[in-house]
Amino acid sequence: MSALFSSGVSDADKRKNLRAALKSGELQRWPGAFSPLVAKIVADAGFEGVYVSGAALSADLGLPDIGLTTLTEVAARGGAIARATDLPTLIDADTGFGEPMSAARTVATLEDAGLAGCHLEDQVNPKRCGHLDGKEVVSTDEMVRRLAAAAGGRRDENFVICARTDARGVEDLDSAIARAKAYIDAGADMIFTEALKDLDEFKRFRDEVDAPLLANMTEFGKSELLTTDQLKSIGYNVVIYPVTTLRLAMGAVESGLAQIAAEGTQANLLDKMQHRARLYEFLQYADYNDFDSSIFTYSRPGEQS
Repeated sequence: MSALFSSGVSDADKRKNLRAALKSGELQRWPGAFSPLVAKIVADAGFEGVYVSGAALSADLGLPDIGLTTLTEVAARGGAIARATDLPTLIDADTGFGEPMSAARTVATLEDAGLAGCHLEDQVNPKRCGHLDGKEVVSTDEMVRRLAAAAGGRRDENFVICARTDARGVEDLDSAIARAKAYIDAGADMIFTEALKDLDEFKRFRDEVDAPLLANMTEFGKSELLTTDQLKSIGYNVVIYPVTTLRLAMGAVESGLAQIAAEGTQANLLDKMQHRARLYEFLQYADYNDFDSSIFTYSRPGEQS
């Protein structure tokens, strides 16, 4: 578990750890966390990193994923999630919240918030969920300017800038591959290709793009849900499960509330709930109590306790 009040690992070390992980040859598994508490559960379950989805963050605010959230909102929530564990956290920064200069400011702001990296996408504003129809992408040249500005706004060389392309669903796979190569030349450290269809498409992308690659295994979308063994076998570096924890939680909330409404009590739901004692473990309740007690029983040298 992390230290009290913040992570036990510095922001700089998290970024170094992320860089090393991308070169390790091991698949990095990053479930999405829509709150700091969820991030703590991700860490406890043994995953290698934490992902903050723009879609999940928007949904948690009661908004659709169409570019309505602000940099301030994203950085504040992302920073709180990043501080909750010792794991590196990658965050969805949409299109950079404006023009190329805004992308540079976005990177600087996310660095200050303690994130280990972010991804920027090549959609037009306002963006759309990557697995819905009706998306539009900017020109390759405009995205290159966006990425170059983002790289210019980076002060910690280990902060990871990931370029996401939505060209597969708008143009075709060849275009997505060509864009990925241009984005690497512009300074992207990792490539995230949205809405690939199946293992063959993921493999072709791996064969043709020489950079760390991220696979998005989101539910109910356009991509076949591949296993970690399949992704390892074709050489992917990272897999994210961006909205999985939110969908699990919301499914349980909907079902539970319907049962309470029907039965007039939550008594039959107790075995489906996280126990109070388990919640207190994640919150380090006893550690906070010990810290508080140590302050109130503290005596200065020479004083009697």
